[in-house]
Amino acid sequence: MPRPRTGLAARLKRLAAPPAELFADQIRRESGTGAVPIASIEPRQFATLAGRLRSVVLRTGGRSPSVEAELFDGTGQVGLVWMGRRRIVGLEAGTWLVARGRVARLGDGRLIVYNPSYDLRP
Repeated sequence: MPRPRTGLAARLKRLAAPPAELFADQIRRESGTGAVPIASIEPRQFATLAGRLRSVVLRTGGRSPSVEAELFDGTGQVGLVWMGRRRIVGLEAGTWLVARGRVARLGDGRLIVYNPSYDLRP
């Protein structure tokens, strides 16, 4: 039996893949920054993450304001928090973002990066 072509096999695999996996693959391809899948990161690891922002919220309670966002890459999500900020121009839900920083795990198991450096992408 002849072996299927690599291109055809890849297309068939994409047809059977869940949408979240396709989204994750697209993000990694488009980022070109060496971003790692969120599902594979560990606490205390310095990581480059890429994805789309699901939400952006301004928190004003407490001593200092902060901008909080949720980054999703198809494999998982991570919270991004910029302390002492009231607004970051260009940061809104649906924005494509590449973030770099040290990952922490909160008591409830969520992953978070405080004051990450970031690049907005078109």
